[in-house]
Amino acid sequence: MPSRRSRGASDDSFFSPELPRVLAHRGLAIEAPENTMLAFLKALSIGVEYIETDVHASHDGVAVVAHDETLSRVAGRQVRVDQLTMAELRRVTLGEGQSFPSLAEVLDAFPTARFNIDLKSDDVVEPAVKAIRDAGAVNRVLVASFSDRRRKAAVDLLPGVATSASRRASGRAVAAARLGAVAAVRTALRGVDAVQLPEKFRGARIITPRLVSAMHSAGVEVHAWTINDVPSMERLLAMGVDGLVTDRADLAQELLGRD
Repeated sequence: MPSRRSRGASDDSFFSPELPRVLAHRGLAIEAPENTMLAFLKALSIGVEYIETDVHASHDGVAVVAHDETLSRVAGRQVRVDQLTMAELRRVTLGEGQSFPSLAEVLDAFPTARFNIDLKSDDVVEPAVKAIRDAGAVNRVLVASFSDRRRKAAVDLLPGVATSASRRASGRAVAAARLGAVAAVRTALRGVDAVQLPEKFRGARIITPRLVSAMHSAGVEVHAWTINDVPSMERLLAMGVDGLVTDRADLAQELLGRD
């Protein structure tokens, strides 16, 4: 199934690989700590082309790969990422010989991988933009954020970069899609390439065949998160979703015959 956007895209663009897309959520963290070089390597080694990851800013203004704002869950330390320098973060033990990498290091280490980058804080926008520019990676990243202001700030500094809808824009698009108002969906998603949604939210089903059709009519891709079991993957793919954000990229690859 060809991508709507990739028909006119160059071979090295974020959207050039074939659909459906498997986005390894924080890498493949089955036998590796999440959001580490090892987790990314494990995902890429099974043929995954997309890594979903997150960035915060260190105390010295470096974009560091981390999901949480504190080290509590991943390292058992009651300290925020932005309270430590990048050098200090590199010395934090996360397991399996891994520590926190910078975004620049990740983009350099995996020069052909495509990265879906979630900007987790306002202060990471400029360092993340710098890392992406310095790596010459504008064509192979997608900028995401729950905050539309944060997302737009980064997109404005990275002309041509791929981007997905913020939480507010996604909500408006979902509401319009339920009403069958495709024009309103287009308006809500103007300037974005993808909408990334959970299958359900607070018990209510979000992703439906009608929603997928409306999003496609508006010219954007639909990526579902975080989908970790095969029956759910099969159900969503049957609806026509374009991408699966998953902790079990291995299962998704096997399902798609890409293992």
